[in-house]
Amino acid sequence: MILDIDYIWPFLLLLPIVAFLYASVGHGGASGYLALMAMFSFTPETMKPTALLLNLFVAGIAFLHYNKAGFFNKRLFWSFAISSIPLAFVGGMIDIEATIYKRILAVLLIFTILKMLNVFGKESEKINHVKLWQGLIVGAIIGFFSGLIGIGGGIILTPIILLLHWGNMKEAAAVSALFIWVNSAAGLIGQFSSGVEISSQSFILVGIVLIGGFLGSYYGSKKFNNKILRQLLAFVLIIASIKLIFV
Repeated sequence: MILDIDYIWPFLLLLPIVAFLYASVGHGGASGYLALMAMFSFTPETMKPTALLLNLFVAGIAFLHYNKAGFFNKRLFWSFAISSIPLAFVGGMIDIEATIYKRILAVLLIFTILKMLNVFGKESEKINHVKLWQGLIVGAIIGFFSGLIGIGGGIILTPIILLLHWGNMKEAAAVSALFIWVNSAAGLIGQFSSGVEISSQSFILVGIVLIGGFLGSYYGSKKFNNKILRQLLAFVLIIASIKLIFV
């Protein structure tokens, strides 16, 4: 049971903060939730479906705010989503050994850390149109690992969009938000089809992340950039990565 985890109150206090920071850049926060759950010794069987469920709500709110602000690029989104959705479903059906799961998650968290520290993925005025074959390949790879690990894939897609100049910062956030939502839904359906069930206590966590997600996406779709908070989140993620690799 989720709420029987030791030191659950610090976890519940950190959860909306993570949702706030991720939603401010158009992300659902699954990699952050997974990092927190790893730090508090959740089992992989609980981590994956719970993170996807939380992603659905936070990424959905983030998309609504960014779309309302006029930043959504439909063509850019479908370039990736066509191939990512079916492969996220396939990834969600696969159950991998706990040690391998933790190692893959630790590697993917590196993308999150680098993004939070703005090491890569900086905005450029030059915009290139993504070719269909490029979008299909990128979407397929990210979609599969999204379903496999229990993330939406936005933390990988956003830096790629910015690095290859396929969109600006706000467009990347809007596209990533919906990309995360569809992949999370597909991955969760894949989980259900393989017999996985979600604890009813997970919906308590949904209520908690909705608060942070709503505020984060609202301010993020306007003008918001808190460097100190992002650095603190990066520090937490580094600790989680170390635990995943060595514990």
